[in-house]
Amino acid sequence: MFKILGADQKEYGPVSADQIRQWIAQGRANGQTRAQPAESADWKPLAEIPEFADALRAAASPRGQPSSPPGSPPLPPPKTSGLAITSLVLGCLGILTCGITSLVGLILGIIALVRINKSKGQLGGQGMALAGTIVSAAFLLFAPIMAAMLLPALAKAKQKTSSIQCMNNLKQLSLGIIMYANDNKDVFPSGTSWCDLIMPYEKASQPFVCPQGKPGQRSHYAFNAKLAGRQLKDVQAPAETVLVFETDGGWNMAGGRELLPAIPRHGGAHAIGFADGHVEIVRPARLQKLRWEP
Repeated sequence: MFKILGADQKEYGPVSADQIRQWIAQGRANGQTRAQPAESADWKPLAEIPEFADALRAAASPRGQPSSPPGSPPLPPPKTSGLAITSLVLGCLGILTCGITSLVGLILGIIALVRINKSKGQLGGQGMALAGTIVSAAFLLFAPIMAAMLLPALAKAKQKTSSIQCMNNLKQLSLGIIMYANDNKDVFPSGTSWCDLIMPYEKASQPFVCPQGKPGQRSHYAFNAKLAGRQLKDVQAPAETVLVFETDGGWNMAGGRELLPAIPRHGGAHAIGFADGHVEIVRPARLQKLRWEP
């Protein structure tokens, strides 16, 4: 077995003597191509190694000149490692997958580097494999930072969506109560059965359930008991008077401020429906200013 020194000054092999004779016949090697026998530490031109003498003579031109220029490369260009290409692609895709594909890209990049180094020049793409490994590692390093930046925004969006749904529920309940009163001599429903009484007026599928409320509760809203059985005309300031509001849960719940959830469900604020039909998200500091009496 022999090692061959190419024109690019890279070592190739070990290869067999028959392979070298084939390269000589193809014009890829000549007498000046340097080789190192397996049992020797010295590099010698092929012309000085007796076992290639016949092959060199057969390859010589009629004038005795070598059929290829001195130092021509003994091997074809190495094949680019497919793992190296895949590693770089997956590493770059990490920006779209929050680093998920980068983990695979990092593993494939390391495997590609190991295989390229062991291939003795038969595999190429070392730079691509190194780039894939670095890019993948970078995305994996920054993935927690990206997640830390993204998760609060997602949580805020979810909170906003829940608040909108809760306000829509209270809007439907407020309108249902007002419609009930209009159909019953302008008298508000009873506090002990208001949920049952306004059911025919509710078009939404689940207007009594808040997305942020405790699971398993049939209703997450309460009726202002101060208005129960009172007439619409008794309410002096409808836009300021509480009609329905959030509570921890219970069907036909009626009362006052004491029924509000201890922990506000909507970013530190409560959803309140007023006697004129409008709904607001109210901060705790403003609760004292709301009207509960007609």
